[in-house]
Amino acid sequence: MAKGDVKTVGQILKELQPGSRYVKLAKIQPTGSLEAKKLAGGAIIFNWRYTFKGKDDRPIIGTYDPHAPPKSLEPTERGFSYMAAVRAAEAMALEHYKSRGDGGRPALVAQKEKEISDAQKMQEIFEKKTLKQLCNDYCDFLSELGRSSHRDSRSIFQLHVVEAFPKIANLPAKEVSATHVASMMRKLYESNKGRTSNKLRSYLRAAYTIAQASVSKPNIPEKFQEYGIVHNPAAETFPDESANKPGKRPLSENELIEYCKIIQADSSIKGATLRLHLFTGGQRIKQFVELKTEDVTSDSITIYDGKGRPGRPPRPHLIPLIKEGMAALAECKPAGMYAISTDGGETHIHETTLSDWAKTLVGEKIPNFQLKRVRSGIETLLASKGIDKSIRGRLQSHGISGVQDRHYDGYEYLKEKMMALVTLHAALNPKIEKAKGENIEPPI
Repeated sequence: MAKGDVKTVGQILKELQPGSRYVKLAKIQPTGSLEAKKLAGGAIIFNWRYTFKGKDDRPIIGTYDPHAPPKSLEPTERGFSYMAAVRAAEAMALEHYKSRGDGGRPALVAQKEKEISDAQKMQEIFEKKTLKQLCNDYCDFLSELGRSSHRDSRSIFQLHVVEAFPKIANLPAKEVSATHVASMMRKLYESNKGRTSNKLRSYLRAAYTIAQASVSKPNIPEKFQEYGIVHNPAAETFPDESANKPGKRPLSENELIEYCKIIQADSSIKGATLRLHLFTGGQRIKQFVELKTEDVTSDSITIYDGKGRPGRPPRPHLIPLIKEGMAALAECKPAGMYAISTDGGETHIHETTLSDWAKTLVGEKIPNFQLKRVRSGIETLLASKGIDKSIRGRLQSHGISGVQDRHYDGYEYLKEKMMALVTLHAALNPKIEKAKGENIEPPI
C-alpha cells in the first residue's frame, strides 16, 4: 500500500489483533464515536464511546459479522455489519443526547434495569397468586359485601376446583386458560351435574371480572390487582343451556288457593311464617328467612337482594304489608336479631326448614309440592289478573335492570306493590272477597 493511502474499515477490522486496544472507526452524530476491539477468542466487538460529566463509557453494540452484506443496516443472526453498527450507535447517541438533562444514558440504563427488576418482582407475585387464592379472595370479598352467595361459591370452588383439580388450582391465576375451565366444567357435566357446571363457570367468571376491574374501580380491594389478570378465561367458555332451564313448575291458581287454605288453618309459627311468605308475594326463600327485626315496621318489611352484578352489595327490597301480612308477622313475634326464629331471634330458621314446614303441612294434598313453586305460581297468577310485568318484577325483586332503573329510579312502587298483594289475597280467598263485595281497594 502506497504511502498516504487510507485503510478501509474492512482492512482495519481484518488487521486487528486479539487483545488489542480499542480502535476508533467513525464519529457518531450527535455525539461519541464507534469503536471496535478484538477479543482473545477472535471475535470483534463494536462499542459506542461517549463522554458524559467527565466520565467515559463504552456500551457494547454487538459482535462484528464479516459475512453480513456491507451495506446492510440491520443486524444478522451472527452480528452487525459496519453500517449496521453505525446505525445502532447513532440510535444510542440520540437517545442519550435527548435525555442529557435527565441524567443521560446512565439514567436511562438505571431506569430500564429498574423496570426489569420490577417486572421480575411482579412475575414472582403473579406466580404466588394462584387460582385457589383468587377463589378464596373472591369469596371473602362477597362475604364482606354481605352477599350470601359466598357460601355456595366457596363450597363449589373447594369441591370442584381445589379438590378435583389441584394442579390447575395451584397455577398462577393469570395462566389459567379457557381449556382449564372447560375441563372442570366437563367433569361436572359428565357426572350429570350440568347446573353445578354452569354455577362453577359463573362464579369463576365473576372472580376474574373482579380482578380485572380492580385496576380501575376504587371500591374493589387493591389485592386483586396483584393477580395481573388481563383476560377472563371463564368468559371464553360456554354454559350448558339445557341445565339452565327452570325446573320450578308454577302452582296453578287452584293449587295456590288450596295451599292458602292449608297454611291459614295452621295456628303455629309454621303456618304464620308461611302466610307471611305468601302474603308478601313469595319472596326468595333464602332472603326471606334472613329478615332482621330492625328491618320490620308496622306496615312493611325490608329484605336484601344479594343477586346482581359481581362486586355490588345486596340491594334493599322494601315490601308493604297488607293486614293479613301484618297479622302473620305479629304471630311470628319478631325479637332479637332475626324476625323469623325459633330461639328468640338469635338465629333465623334455615331455608330448608321453611321448605320442610310447607311440605309437611301440604302432605299429599298438592301433587309434587315444593315451596319454590309458590313464587313462580304467584307471578303467574298475578299476570293472569292483569298485574303488569314490571310491577310483578318490583314485587318479587327481579327483572330490575338498566341504568335508569338501577341509578335514577328511587321510587319504591309501594302503592303498586300493595295493589298487587291485595289482588293476590283476593284471588287466593275468592269466597271471602266475594262476601266483602269484592272491594279490594288498597289501604294506602
